[in-house]
Amino acid sequence: MKDSIVSLVFSIQSKMFTWVRIWLLLTVLHTLALAVVPRRERRNVLFIMADDLRTSLGCYGDSVVKSPNIDQLASKSKVFLNAYAQQAVCAPSRTSMLTSRRPDTTRLYDFKSYWRVHSGNYTTLPQYFKSQGYFTMSVGKVFHPGIASNHTDDYPYSWSIPAYHPASFRYEKEKMCKGEDGKLHANLLCAVNVTQQPGGTLPDMESTDEAVRLLKTRANDDVPFFLAVGFHKPHIPFRIPQEYLGLYPIEQMTLAPDPNVPKLLPPVAYNPWTDVRKRDDVQKLNISFPYGPIPKDFQLRIRQHYYAAVSYMDAQVGRLLRTLDELGLANSTTVVFTSDHGWSLGEHGEWAKYSNFDVTTHVPLIFFVPGVTSCHDQLRESTFPFIDPLTQSKPIFKIDKVMRNMVELVDVFPTVSYMAGLKAPQPCPDISFQKELCTEGNNLAYTFQHQEQGQDEEAISFSQYPRPADTPQVNSDLPDLKDIKIMGYSLRSRDYRYTLWLGFNPKTFKVNVSDVHAGELYMLADDPGQDNNVYSDFEPSVMLTKMASLPHTVSLRRRMRLQLLYLSAGRKTGRRKA
Repeated sequence: MKDSIVSLVFSIQSKMFTWVRIWLLLTVLHTLALAVVPRRERRNVLFIMADDLRTSLGCYGDSVVKSPNIDQLASKSKVFLNAYAQQAVCAPSRTSMLTSRRPDTTRLYDFKSYWRVHSGNYTTLPQYFKSQGYFTMSVGKVFHPGIASNHTDDYPYSWSIPAYHPASFRYEKEKMCKGEDGKLHANLLCAVNVTQQPGGTLPDMESTDEAVRLLKTRANDDVPFFLAVGFHKPHIPFRIPQEYLGLYPIEQMTLAPDPNVPKLLPPVAYNPWTDVRKRDDVQKLNISFPYGPIPKDFQLRIRQHYYAAVSYMDAQVGRLLRTLDELGLANSTTVVFTSDHGWSLGEHGEWAKYSNFDVTTHVPLIFFVPGVTSCHDQLRESTFPFIDPLTQSKPIFKIDKVMRNMVELVDVFPTVSYMAGLKAPQPCPDISFQKELCTEGNNLAYTFQHQEQGQDEEAISFSQYPRPADTPQVNSDLPDLKDIKIMGYSLRSRDYRYTLWLGFNPKTFKVNVSDVHAGELYMLADDPGQDNNVYSDFEPSVMLTKMASLPHTVSLRRRMRLQLLYLSAGRKTGRRKA
C-alpha cells in the first residue's frame, strides 16, 4: 500500500509540473486578465494598510467587531477571504509585500537590514508606479521605519516626496497611560482622553489629516497618484480614544475558543509574546515564562481593547474614503485595503504575532476597482458615506464578489499594477537576486471578472517564521539574523496547514531539508482552530525518506507540496501509524 501511495504521489508530480500545463495555464490566465480592464486608462491608487490587523472584520464574518466603513468598502469590492502574509512580523512582511519577493529572497527576517544592499536592488510597488509617471506619496507606517527602509522609508526610490510620519507617534513608547495609582505608565491597555494627549491628537488621526490634505492637492491634477496610508492600529500599545471601549462592554467579551497551549504543539512553534510581557501592566501580573497563562479577566480586557482599536482605525478609514468621495475621485481611484499580518488573541495560549498559525498569517485583502467591482450610481450622492462606528449598530455590508481560494500578499504588487492600468511585472526566475523588477506572486486580475468555480486544490499559500532554538527563548519572537537556527515553513491549502521546522544557516541563508526539528499537520475540516497536530500520526519519517530521492534543485515549496500530497493520500486511504 505504501509503495502504491508513493507511486501515486510521483505520478501526480509528473502531471502537476509539466511545462505544457504551466504554459497553458499562464496563457489562459493572461487571456482572462486582458478581459478584466477593457479600457486601459490609468487609475489613481489609494493603498491602505493596517498594522497587526487579523481578519476581525464584519465582512470576514466576525460577529463581535464593529467595522462599518471597511465593511462598506468590502461590499463594493473584490474580497479575498483567504489571503496570507509571508511572515508574521512587520518589517519582513511589509518588505515582502512591497517588493513582491518572499523573505528568503529579501533575506530580511528581522528589522536590521535594507534589502537593496543586503540582497538585491528590487523595484518596489510605489517605485514601479513612480517610474510610470505617477506621483507617489507615503503617510504613516507603510514601509517599516528604520534600517529596514534605509531610515528614509525608501525615499527617493519609492516616493515623489519624503514620507510623512505623525509627530505624535513619538509618544507611543513613552509613559502615557494612566494607571490605577493615578501615575503614567507604559501599559499595554491604554485607552485615553484624546484631549489630554500631547497636541490633542493621536498618530492615526494625524495620518488621516495628512492623507486628506494630500488628496486635496491631487484632486485637480492630471498626473495620476499613488497614495499609501499606513495606520498604526491595532498595533500595541492600545493607546486609543477611550470612548471606543464602550462599543465592547467587558461583560459581553469572551475568551478565545482555544485558550490553552495544544498538547502536541512542538515547543519550537510556540511564541512566548515577550513584547506583551514587557508592558508595565502585564509585568504586574507576574506571569511565568514561557507558558504561564494570562489571568482570564485580563485576557478579556486585551480582547476588548483590540476590538476597540479596530473600530477606532475603521473610523479613520471612513474619513479617508469620505474625502475620496467628496473630491470626486472615487470613480477614478483603485482602493486596496490590507494588513501586514494578524495577531493572536489568546488562541493556543499565545498573544501577538510571531507564529505560523492562521490567526497571525491570515489577513484582510480588499480591492475596490471602479467600473469593475462596482458601477457608479449617478443617482447616489456618495459612494463611501462616512459611518460612525460609535453610533452605527447594524451591519450594512453585503458581499457577493469573493474569492475563497488561497492567495498571498506577494500577489498584491502584480494585481494592483494591472488593475490600475499598468503592465504587471513578469514572474521571477527561480534565482532572481539580480532581477530588479519581477514578481514571486500571481496576478489575480482574472478573478475580478469571473466567479470562482470551486475549490482549487493547487492554490497554496506559504508563510515562514524563524526561531533561535527548539524551545522558547527570550528572543524566540524576533531573533536577530545571526541567531536564527531554525526556519519554520508553513503551507496552507483549503484543507490543511502543514509546517516543517528545518535547520537554517544564517550565514549562507540555506535551509537543510533533511534536518527536520519538528512538524505540524492540521486537518482543517475537523480542526479549523489548528489545535490538534496529527503530523506524527502519518509516519513522517517514511515520507521524508521517500522525498530524499528528489533532486536537490527541487524548491522547498515544491517539496512541501509533494509531501502534503503524500500525507493527504495517506489520510484518504486510512493509513495512519499503528
